Amino acid sequence: MPQLQHISLTQAQKIIVLQQQLHISSKAARGERGVLQSLEHLGYIQIDSISVINRAHHHSLYNRVKGYKEQHLNQLQRSGSIFEYWSHAAAYLPMSAYRYSLPRKLALKNGEQHWFKKDPKMMAQVLAEIADCGPMMARDFASATHTNSGWWDWKPAKIALEQLFMQGDLMVTERRGFQKVYDLSDKVLPADVDRTVPSTAQHCQFLIEQYLQANAIAKAEHFGYLLKGFKTNIKQQLQLMLEQGLIVQLQVGADVYFARAGVEKLLKQKLSRSKVKILSPFDNLLIQRKRMQQLFNFNYQLECYVPKPKRLFGYFSLPILQGQQFVGT
Repeated sequence: MPQLQHISLTQAQKIIVLQQQLHISSKAARGERGVLQSLEHLGYIQIDSISVINRAHHHSLYNRVKGYKEQHLNQLQRSGSIFEYWSHAAAYLPMSAYRYSLPRKLALKNGEQHWFKKDPKMMAQVLAEIADCGPMMARDFASATHTNSGWWDWKPAKIALEQLFMQGDLMVTERRGFQKVYDLSDKVLPADVDRTVPSTAQHCQFLIEQYLQANAIAKAEHFGYLLKGFKTNIKQQLQLMLEQGLIVQLQVGADVYFARAGVEKLLKQKLSRSKVKILSPFDNLLIQRKRMQQLFNFNYQLECYVPKPKRLFGYFSLPILQGQQFVGT
């Protein structure tokens, strides 16, 4: 077994920040093309409904893409370049990753419980309505009439929409304001998209490769964040990839991390120590809080979920990154 390469914690921080593309290169693509490239590199951008400063997906992309405009996501979604689904949370994902959403969709379709109990009759009615009428939002069912039973019951219809979305029968074709517009998946998906269901090994390898591409280094527990049933299979795949030379291990202080071979070459790149970024609480860099504490000595909590008397900083304090160091909130 090759000898472990050692890097310092400071070097690890630099590699991670550079790999997260938070310091925009002058050669980086701008605008809509830049957004797509950023999503393909990061693997996802989290969608969040909180809009104190701006919604998380806009905030995170603004920090990474020159010339970012909010309409770019809708344009990419309508063109079939990206899609909405569940990563560790609601997210925009590149269409190139579509096939890796299929295992969860099939599990839900085959009986795995989601947030709500299935109502097959309502789901069939909602699906038929969209097939007949075209793309619809949840609020359209508040006023639409149904031929068999009169007025739609809006709440069950909304739950049915979400279930059909999660199990893959419907997709979001765009958002109007922040409202999802649903259509049949076959009408949304590009003709050439890969619809083959990955094996467990393929899925785990994808999760590992995508995470290292976006985050540079990781421990076994960082892969498959908040995904159920992957822990053992990811560990097995990591060992196989090590044996195949697809990944390596780096020692950072007392801890051992996985990385792609050659990741230390990033240390040759310049990283401004004075440039400041105010990050979204849901930014890809810091969404795994325990990892941030270990690697950046940064203990951050979004306090909108904390009772007011227990808050230290306020309802919506934002992390401040200067160079490769978190300097406050």
